Amino acid sequence: MSSDAEMAIFGAAAPFLRKSEKERIEAQNKPFDAKTSVFVVDPKLSYVKGTVQSREGGKVTVKTESGETVTVKEDQVFAMNPPKFDKIEDMAMMTHLHEPGVLYNLKERYAAWMIYTYSGLFCVTVNPYKWLPVYNPEVVTAYRGKKRQEAPPHIFSISDNAYQFMLTGEWRNIFKKWLFLRENINVLSETVKYWISSRAEVV
Repeated sequence: MSSDAEMAIFGAAAPFLRKSEKERIEAQNKPFDAKTSVFVVDPKLSYVKGTVQSREGGKVTVKTESGETVTVKEDQVFAMNPPKFDKIEDMAMMTHLHEPGVLYNLKERYAAWMIYTYSGLFCVTVNPYKWLPVYNPEVVTAYRGKKRQEAPPHIFSISDNAYQFMLTGEWRNIFKKWLFLRENINVLSETVKYWISSRAEVV
């Protein structure tokens, strides 16, 4: 994980790409009870955070963040990830990888305008519906030549890694990336434009 000083190469884009050192330290020191901290199914919000009060006969009683007490089936309660995983850049690293955990992480990252998130091999993008300074030439340069784990999630990272794979003859990996983009071209049209423009910067 890069320090704030190392993130300086991303310029104005840095806070839109990675949590600050201060935020990471605060998350690691946040009190957390792994046995009682859960997400529970909610009819309006899909899932809400809560604390387990009791478990009996396949039923779980949970007190939600809003103060409401609900009793649901065991399969409607999902273990929460420790706070150190809040806004995690690669969701494949989560302790508990499930729908509420993924949705919560994407929501928290989106609230901080961190629109790119990895999920294993894939880069998930959530449209911010506003301009963010994450496509500037200095950002293209900052991603150039970096391995995926050396920089925050971004389409430029995918682009540069694909380019490096092409240069080294690792065609199988590049084919997977191209296939994914081709299948999702309508959804990713804006992202593809930025990807292509980042390659144009290299040539």
